[in-house]
Amino acid sequence: MADIDIGTAATTGGNDGRGTRERLINRETKFTRSVSHAQDELQSFRKYLRWMCVDQSSPWTAVLSWSMFVVFTLVVPATSHFMLACADCDSHHSRPYDSVVQLSLSSFAALSFLCLSRFVSKYGLRRFLFFDKLWDESETVRRGYTNQLNRSLKILSYFVTPCFLAMSSYKIWWYASGASQIPFLGNVILSDTVACLMELCSWLYRTTVIFLVCVLFRLICHLQILRLQDFAQVFQMDSDVGSILSEHLRIRRHLRIISHRYRTFILLSLILVTGSQFYSLLITTKAYAELNIYRAGELALCSMTLVTALLILLRSASKITHKAQAVTCLAAKWHVCATIESFETVDGETPRLVDRASGHGYYPTDDDNGESDSEDYGDEEDDFDNNNLIPAYAYSTISFQKRQALVNYFENNRAGITVFGFTLDRSTLHTIFGIEMSLVLWLLGKTIGIS
Repeated sequence: MADIDIGTAATTGGNDGRGTRERLINRETKFTRSVSHAQDELQSFRKYLRWMCVDQSSPWTAVLSWSMFVVFTLVVPATSHFMLACADCDSHHSRPYDSVVQLSLSSFAALSFLCLSRFVSKYGLRRFLFFDKLWDESETVRRGYTNQLNRSLKILSYFVTPCFLAMSSYKIWWYASGASQIPFLGNVILSDTVACLMELCSWLYRTTVIFLVCVLFRLICHLQILRLQDFAQVFQMDSDVGSILSEHLRIRRHLRIISHRYRTFILLSLILVTGSQFYSLLITTKAYAELNIYRAGELALCSMTLVTALLILLRSASKITHKAQAVTCLAAKWHVCATIESFETVDGETPRLVDRASGHGYYPTDDDNGESDSEDYGDEEDDFDNNNLIPAYAYSTISFQKRQALVNYFENNRAGITVFGFTLDRSTLHTIFGIEMSLVLWLLGKTIGIS
């Protein structure tokens, strides 16, 4: 069903009753578009969530989801730690760091599961992933976001599969080589096989839930990048300042929504991972600590998993913030090119060339002289960060005062992902890195004497 233009219906109808009725029809159409359907774009994604036992769309699947969460996040790790502690095992099979591994991984998995359950139950899957907003986007944004959604499952497997294979190798070796030392019930082979499978399923479930929430955050941020890339095109055409401002306000509103939804999860993830890594560093740098791949291999794999998940969050947030703030640079360049174009060429001024095909003026760049250095930029140069001048027809009807007001607005209203008022940009990441590095050096100075 096509959307109805409210403004056109109200002005051409001349009838208040008719305009009100068409407004209601339009609102109902948008609501219908935002409602989840069994055969919509998220069909395969819902199957994946159901296969992971995190789907809570019905009472039965909700009970199953919470049951699997309790079993694989709480019961299996606790049972493994207390019943398979193996205090009497040799140095290769003892697990002195198992408590840190189980507590860290289960805490992060519980945080991810609770946040995901809240998001989906409160907003619905379509609304949570902003599919209800795609009706107002261009075909390029819709197609790019749908492709990215399908690609997100592959990205999730890229992170989960190596971790699971490494843990599988470790657990199989641990149970196979230490069968006579590990506590068992009844038959040794059967008991160890069941325990090994349960531990591997628990590890797979927890790491998948952790990376799933992080990849979904990356997916939502990618949608905003697509919107900003589409928004950058308004500076390449003869656009109205009012329409530019309206579109930017819409993007800022979506960024505030994402920040509000994810701010608690990002902050708690940062605190949890930081605390886990510092405690791991503390117990492994003690004077009597014996470190080798057999004793600390599981701890190292857990640390890499948690840090990777945190880096996905921080990188996605800083990337979208960088793109959103780059709009100011693009608007300033647009304003400068328009101001230069408004003056006639005088003696001593750089001559302006004329494109014979379009009749519009432009200024020579390195690309025109065959001196393109795009290979030096790589993927860093895009619609926001480039050395190309804005064509003259993109600002031919906009006055200097309007352009200046728009640039001032961009300079004083920088958009991006925030966590309780703190913008997650590259400078913030540098500050976090500096603080944590200082704490690491301080801790090493207290334990092994590094100054």
